Amino acid sequence: MQEHEEIEEELTKLIAAREAFLAYMDATIPKDEKGIGFDFSTNPTLDAKTVYEHFYKLDYQARKIRSFVVKAFELRH
Repeated sequence: MQEHEEIEEELTKLIAAREAFLAYMDATIPKDEKGIGFDFSTNPTLDAKTVYEHFYKLDYQARKIRSFVVKAFELRH
């Protein structure tokens, strides 16, 4: 697999992880009166394990993509 295809695949995974996290937030936290932002005023309870699982997937994908960027641009990390 070419590097370009690998990066595209990892970006697709990152976007999927982000969408899954936002779907969890949408299902768990009510929206504000405008229906745009989350309304935390009622102090909704989130499952810490589920939040961490979503965070871990996002973080993992970001770190994988970071390695491609560091390599491509010969950056120091």
